[in-house]
Amino acid sequence: MMFYQKIADGISMPMLGFGTFMNTGADCERTVAEAIHTGYRLIDTAEAYGNEEQVGREIKAGMENSLRLLGTDYLDLVLLHWPFADYYTAWRELEKLHKAGYICAIGVSNFEPDRLIDLIAYNDFKPVINQIETHLYCQRQAEHLWKDKYNVAHMAYAPLGQGQANEMFTEPLVQEIAAKYGKTAAQVLLRRTMQDHTIVIPKSVHSERIAENFNVFDFELTTAEMKLLATLDKKVPMIGKPETPELVEFSLTW
Repeated sequence: MMFYQKIADGISMPMLGFGTFMNTGADCERTVAEAIHTGYRLIDTAEAYGNEEQVGREIKAGMENSLRLLGTDYLDLVLLHWPFADYYTAWRELEKLHKAGYICAIGVSNFEPDRLIDLIAYNDFKPVINQIETHLYCQRQAEHLWKDKYNVAHMAYAPLGQGQANEMFTEPLVQEIAAKYGKTAAQVLLRRTMQDHTIVIPKSVHSERIAENFNVFDFELTTAEMKLLATLDKKVPMIGKPETPELVEFSLTW
């Protein structure tokens, strides 16, 4: 079973995908193959990850027959990764590729509301999606309101904290809810974000966790539980801070 979110006219996107950040080489090929076998149909990668070849090889192996039958050769979704450098020119190049039919949909990542609205206001196409760091401790409610206003879908990277906030798994409230539903803390955290109308792309290199992260469609958090979990929001991102000068400097090395 899979939940989908409409991101543009005629286009629906899985609410749960597989992240590949910091996953390269043979491990990347193995885990992407396992993810596809498990049922994932949204695979996230980026040029900066250095794993596009491995990801592409396993997607091709998993989907080659379907692509042959469909007779298609295009990318479903391409995101502009950071609001750095001449991103206006980069966005307009994506618009051209979209118009030409090479890309089905285009979006952005790590855009704060002001940059997102600016991009929408002064270009032909608006992003269908904005991928930003989102998890229990950084729920992005303010950003979510702006994306809803402009009908831009919300995608969460690092939905489990990317190893930098493991204390979220031992939060007493999270543990209590997990015990109630017979689920793990990670499953509760992913389900919380999905129920907040946000697409999630958890990453793992462990077979059992790849399967575990996919098994979140057979329970539903109550409104009261969602409200309680919202009180744990610290509202501070750990990774996705495009306004940080040090990060802009670091981008010069990518």
